[in-house]
Amino acid sequence: MTTGPAIYFDGLTSARHDVTVEATPEVLRIRAADGAEIAEWRYQDLRHQSAPDHVLRLGRTGDTVLARLEVHDPTLAHTIDEHADTLDRTGAAERRVRTRVIVWSFAAAVSLVLVGIFGLPALADRIAPLVPLSVEHKFGLAVDAQVRSMLNPGSSKGPFECGLAAVEKPGRAALDNLVKRMETAAGLPIPLKVAVVRRADANAIALPGGHIYVFQGLINRTRSADELAGVIAHEIGHVANRDGTRSVLQAAGLSFLFGVLLGDFTGGGVVVIAARSVMQKAYSREVETAADRYGVRLMGKIGGDVRAFGSILGRIAGGEPGISILQNHPLTKDRIAAVNAAAGDAPAPAQPLLTPAEWADLKQICG
Repeated sequence: MTTGPAIYFDGLTSARHDVTVEATPEVLRIRAADGAEIAEWRYQDLRHQSAPDHVLRLGRTGDTVLARLEVHDPTLAHTIDEHADTLDRTGAAERRVRTRVIVWSFAAAVSLVLVGIFGLPALADRIAPLVPLSVEHKFGLAVDAQVRSMLNPGSSKGPFECGLAAVEKPGRAALDNLVKRMETAAGLPIPLKVAVVRRADANAIALPGGHIYVFQGLINRTRSADELAGVIAHEIGHVANRDGTRSVLQAAGLSFLFGVLLGDFTGGGVVVIAARSVMQKAYSREVETAADRYGVRLMGKIGGDVRAFGSILGRIAGGEPGISILQNHPLTKDRIAAVNAAAGDAPAPAQPLLTPAEWADLKQICG
């Protein structure tokens, strides 16, 4: 094993990190100054990037973020070259980039014409349903990584995501039980990835690609499993209707459209814009109403309390302290009435979606 210094960029910020690289015969390990492992790269995934003659600059093929490694140590660079026998230094990758630039330029011209004809919001409505699910999945991974970096200040007492510690796993199991029932009933073409994170605000957000974040503050303030399920069902509605993709397209404009056309979201700028747009998630009244109705129908399918979501909306409208979810959405008495009307004459469920023991476990998912 050869060890040497290098400079690492995580692809999420512009900060440079002095690291130590271990070039083992199997993988390339990147360690922080304190010895903690930052990343582990397989040699077959390495991609050579243009750099001065004395620098070996590496990225990873198919990486969802623009992480890169710069090696100035000639001995370490030579060892990496020996292990990475598939590493291309011929410039073929650069030629592919130039080809992409040409294609992007053509796409830009076409896109400008479309924007001029339809306007960006209307264009987003037309294009969002046409985005292949595989593209949305890839883009969702990049947005998810950026959102995690924005949400996690690194100051929480435990890991950013709840449900990982042994004492929290019963809560995670209860959440998985609830989400599995909802996912089965929803029948979406993409899997849901629901996580509870250590954030004090009572909120939840849905990202492109089926990622849903439930904040600890929401868990603390919901009064029943059905209320929590009602909020999650609403967010699943946004996933089903592809509202996150539509919102990102409206916010990022042509940059996202280029990515849709090329299936390439390695550019950091559009990912940052996308993450900010889903964090703000100021959807229109029509979009929120559609997600409300979807959530009510989904709650009915799983035998939940279809009025539970209306109850928490009512508390929000009444200004209950500490509840922020949907406060930046169009919210009126008419909307609450529409939720209750969609519930119709459905009888109250015979039992809650989770047993009292499961609900107690879920309330403690963050310890």
